[in-house]
Order: sequence, then C-alpha cells, then structure tokens
Amino acid sequence: MTDALFSDDTLSEALCALAIKAGAAAMEIYAREVVAETKADKSPVTEADRLGEEIILAGLAAFAPDVPVLAEESASEGKIPELGDRFFLVDPLDGTKEFITRTGEFTVNIALVENGKPVFGVVYAPAINKLFVGGRDGAWKAAVDAKGVISAREVIRARKAPADGLIAVASRSHRSAETDDYLKTLNVADFTAAGSSLKFCLIAEGVADIYPRFGRTMEWDTGAGQAVLEAAGGRVITHPEGAPLAYNKKARGFDNPHFIAWGA
Repeated sequence: MTDALFSDDTLSEALCALAIKAGAAAMEIYAREVVAETKADKSPVTEADRLGEEIILAGLAAFAPDVPVLAEESASEGKIPELGDRFFLVDPLDGTKEFITRTGEFTVNIALVENGKPVFGVVYAPAINKLFVGGRDGAWKAAVDAKGVISAREVIRARKAPADGLIAVASRSHRSAETDDYLKTLNVADFTAAGSSLKFCLIAEGVADIYPRFGRTMEWDTGAGQAVLEAAGGRVITHPEGAPLAYNKKARGFDNPHFIAWGA
C-alpha cells in the first residue's frame, strides 16, 4: 500500500461511495417499522446499524485491506483489531435514537485516523440528503440525489465568533445540566439542538460556533465529524485540559473525555 492511495480525492471517492451505499440500506429499513434491541451498554441497536457496518467493512476490506478498522458494532462484540498508527473508524449509524424516533438526524460516519488524529472524514445524513467531507485539502458539503449521485461540492468554513454572541449546538438526546451550566459562562446568543455528528457539521459550515459535550462518547461517534470540522478551520479540544481530542485511546476502551468543539 502506498501513501498515494490516501490522497483526499482517492479517499473521497471510496469513502463517500461506501457511506452513500450504507445510507441507502438504512433508508430502506427506515421506510418500514424500525425494531430496536438493547446492547450490553444499554444503547439501542437496529438492523440498519448492523447492515450498514457490514457494507462499510466489506468495502474497506476491498479498498484498503491492510488498514485495520475500529467499528462500533464489531467493537461492541469484542472484535477490536490491533490498530497501529493508521486505521479507519466506522459508525454505521450515528444517532440510532434519532433513527428510531424518526427525526432524520442520523448519519453514517467513516474516518481515517493517522497518529492519533482524524485526518479525513465523511459524514452522510441520508434522510436529509446531506454529505459532509473533510481532509487535508479542506472541507466541503453537497447534496445527494435519490440515485446516490453527489451534486456540485460547496466549500465550507467555520466562522469566527460573532460579536453579538455565539450560536451553541448540543445533543438532542444527551443534553446535560453540566452543558447548560457551562454555556451560561459564555456569551451565547442562541441555541440549537441537533442529533448525531451533524453537530460538528453545523459548526464546520459556519451556522453554529460551539458544541460542548460533557457526557460519554466513543471515538467512532466523533472521528468523522472532528475531521470535517478541523478541515473547515475549527478545533475539538478536551475539557478542561484544552488538548486536541486524540484517538486510539485503548487504555480508556476508546471512549472520549469531555470535549468542546469550536469554530474558527
């Protein structure tokens, strides 16, 4: 395997195609009655989670067979490979609660991590036909039509904090009192709720400024969204330490500390 395989264009073509394929499978299930089960960690799982992961893992095995993959449903079953310095992160259906409650705010997430940093990410929201991509060459968004065709790319950039106050975004399903207390310490002009990794994307496209997360998340929840946001000029830092949110935290079981995502 050569480093040329990991150009932004090569990754974009391969990972977007896999995310769109997994998203289409999820939408077929979304169109009928969604049956949810409960995993050992008390989180919900559906047929869409499992089928989407099968599609993505098969595609990644064909695209980059030498690169290990840390994927949510496999990890929940104890299937965790030796990751090394370069690996893919997969969350086949981020926002399973939003999928079950039919808000449309669920996403397919694929990221490439190198040396603890997410360097490329794809976030696809099939119910609202939105695709977000970020890498070394910057970040962009596009619409995806019913045939899975991506429209013209639109470059996105995180914005500087507005003088009249921040737009804060937080989880629709996991907002906490600690989050509200923290936001009270800032000049927040407005608040918006969103599900899944779309919170990172709202900041990346310059319609929100801050996303504090003081509850538990896993690396596959955040890797793709962080890659998009950082490619757009934003940053994701641990709280209260202020260090960049890093990956391959095997000693923590691949969960994240508290963090804050910021715009420019």
